[in-house]
Amino acid sequence: MDRPPISILLPTYNCESIVRDTLESVKWADEILVVDSYSTDETLDICREYGARIIQHEYIQSAKQKNWAVPQCKYEWVLQMDTDEILEEGAREEIIRAIQNAPEEVEAFRMARKNHVLGKWVRYAGIYPDWETRLFRRDKGRWFDREVHSNICVPGKVGVLDTHILHYGMPNITKQLRNLDRYTRYEADELRKQKRCFHWYDLLLRPLLIFFYRYLCLQGFRAGWRGFIVCVYLAVYQFFSYAKLWEMEILGLEVSPK
Repeated sequence: MDRPPISILLPTYNCESIVRDTLESVKWADEILVVDSYSTDETLDICREYGARIIQHEYIQSAKQKNWAVPQCKYEWVLQMDTDEILEEGAREEIIRAIQNAPEEVEAFRMARKNHVLGKWVRYAGIYPDWETRLFRRDKGRWFDREVHSNICVPGKVGVLDTHILHYGMPNITKQLRNLDRYTRYEADELRKQKRCFHWYDLLLRPLLIFFYRYLCLQGFRAGWRGFIVCVYLAVYQFFSYAKLWEMEILGLEVSPK
């Protein structure tokens, strides 16, 4: 083989409507390892069409799921993708070139994400470039043990790729509202784990400050109604994260019910 082989790590659960686009963008890889949380739709049948190797594991939280799967990747270099993401055109060539030329001290590469909101890329409100460390050496990279929105940590240096990940995380408002309850629950769990205590200003001031900072200082207004919706959503996300932290405190819960 004239280049270092690469594994794709792809967590899945009931994503038959979107996973094919992700697989199409990474089908050139030497291995696609799917770690599935016991899907009940056609997700796994679609993954098998692309020659994916499938392992299944009970989902507790994202970081634990991926950290469990990483050692089972065959190759030294691993690229982790989510099922609502695809690689930008030309990414393959840059990724291959990066790992071919990577010195020993470089153990990972970060890539910017282009977040698409209601069908259009939004570059304002602080959601671009949205750096993510996704390409890493299998034996070096692990996700922080965080309940939600965890990042990969490596002991060595992290390089930068010019190519993008295209993220279609908000295709419609209905999906985002469904996610809001789940992710704010995880966020409250994380705050509880960090021994954070609820304060009145977490509900009254923090969401307002986040909205105005993103909408005015980070120019969310330049993205029109999409920018407004993003800023409102992120403010509401903070509101309910801390509201659930307050709820956990008054009920005396260490971890909210999953």
